[in-house]
Amino acid sequence: MPLPPTRAIFASPEFRPNAWDAALVPLIFLLLTLLAYGGSQMTTPYDVGTQLPLSLDPANLPYYLLRSALRMAAALACSLLFTLVYATLAAKVKPLEKILIPILDILQSIPILGFLSITVTGFIALFPGNLLGVECAAIFAIFTSQAWNMAFSLYGSLQTVPNDLIEASKVFHLSPWQRFWRLELPWAVPGLVWNTMMSVSGGWFFVVASEAISVSGQNIMLPGVGSYIALAIADKNLGAIGWAILTVLAGILIYDQLMFRPLVAWADKFKFDYMPGEQIPESWLLTLMQRARFFGFLVALPSRLWDRFTGLIPRRREGMFIRLHGPVFTPPAWFDPAWNTVLLAAAGIALVKVALFVHASVGMAEVGRVLLYGLATTLRVSVLIALASVIWVPIGVWIGTRPRIAQNLQAVAQFLAAFPANLMFPVAVMLIVHFHLNVDVWTSPLMILGTQWYILFNVIAGASALPQDLKDAAGTLGLKGWLRWKRFILPAIFPSYITGAITASGGSWNASIVSELVSWGNTQLEAVGLGSYIAKATADGDFPRIALGIAVMCLFVMAFNRLLWRRLYTLAADRLRLS
Repeated sequence: MPLPPTRAIFASPEFRPNAWDAALVPLIFLLLTLLAYGGSQMTTPYDVGTQLPLSLDPANLPYYLLRSALRMAAALACSLLFTLVYATLAAKVKPLEKILIPILDILQSIPILGFLSITVTGFIALFPGNLLGVECAAIFAIFTSQAWNMAFSLYGSLQTVPNDLIEASKVFHLSPWQRFWRLELPWAVPGLVWNTMMSVSGGWFFVVASEAISVSGQNIMLPGVGSYIALAIADKNLGAIGWAILTVLAGILIYDQLMFRPLVAWADKFKFDYMPGEQIPESWLLTLMQRARFFGFLVALPSRLWDRFTGLIPRRREGMFIRLHGPVFTPPAWFDPAWNTVLLAAAGIALVKVALFVHASVGMAEVGRVLLYGLATTLRVSVLIALASVIWVPIGVWIGTRPRIAQNLQAVAQFLAAFPANLMFPVAVMLIVHFHLNVDVWTSPLMILGTQWYILFNVIAGASALPQDLKDAAGTLGLKGWLRWKRFILPAIFPSYITGAITASGGSWNASIVSELVSWGNTQLEAVGLGSYIAKATADGDFPRIALGIAVMCLFVMAFNRLLWRRLYTLAADRLRLS
């Protein structure tokens, strides 16, 4: 459709603002002003070794919240771009899938301290004499806490598109490019939105580590809520921790109202099935944007360009698109074995090099001891994931099958997920010391506090996407109680649950770094495990032992994923997709 001339556009009644624009425009200008101010503060001159002024005065918390929120927003934008490219390549290109998914497993298993110890110096070197280098390091650290979960979500959704929808896309002669934008990505949007919420919420768990950075023996505390929390814990200031909790709650509510609630309401149109009378998620901001005449007009032009980008079928090219569905190149039979041999050889060479480096630096006796530490952490992760599944799967199904309740509990769930578990560590330390509890047992729950929500959010997303006709069929067949769960609910939500369990498992391994070695002032408790080993090595600046700990953690996480989660993932993609 050709675009109208400029003069005709400005003469159109749709161009004239209405009362809704008067309410929306000030909000937009306020957000732009905060963005400009916060962005200017992130690029001020700075020399490594200079301490940035930080204070526990609660009056500074709004400014600290702005800085933390901007870092998380920047990390989220990078995570979305990474997810669209990486997960799509992994799902669409089978040879690359055998490389990209194991790499994603490794990246998920590397603790945030491992990324920081490697990347901070490089980012600072990119922007010498400027705070932007340290800011980029913090943003990258938050990115590592968001991106892997979102990538797994999109990859899993692309693997489980219903076969009847794929057949319909072939009937309409959609090219692979069109099918991705018109079918596969919209199918993945609801799950991706919920996982984006979870990723942003989970990012608050690591905001302390990302804003309090150690480099070259120097401690850099960036202005933000995370550094405020770290300073409050070091000073044993319970009042400041209380103010930090209220500030985090305010930040979550702002994110919920300005970003996630509109996204959930918008993503509802991509649901696989919708029945008349079903409760539709609502958002005052989305309603305002839809009713604002001038804003709607401004959105119309990019919308048309987006339609062209995503490939609406031009009639004159329809024959070309039909030809694209002709014979597709199929790799010969020897390709997969040869490719697997190359990958195994590369992995073997890397393993030998790591083994030689570790042997020369720390000795094989310590390697054996670290492997035992890994087994202890593996036991903790396995038990915690099982307990979290038993608790949160039924709750997630109950919430997901009731849209009104899901909408009302959305902000509550985000606050629980985003609540920095670090704030619970002082309470745990005091209780363990007071009651003389076993450190190895009672520090374990701290590992799951920030990661159990991956299971809940993914189960909610899977349950909310259940087609109404399947619900009606289950009712007609008289499925009740355990039989209904066994034959209908569990198989239907299984792909979503696996996505959540994989990311929760990886997040628990990551959280072991800060959960197995906890402190409150001068009191420090250490549980036997791989996380405490890496935390101590990082604090001492012992790079060989940091490398050993990270390598062993990657080994355990990849073995866990290969032997358990990946097989369940394949089962979900092959046998339990909606068809």
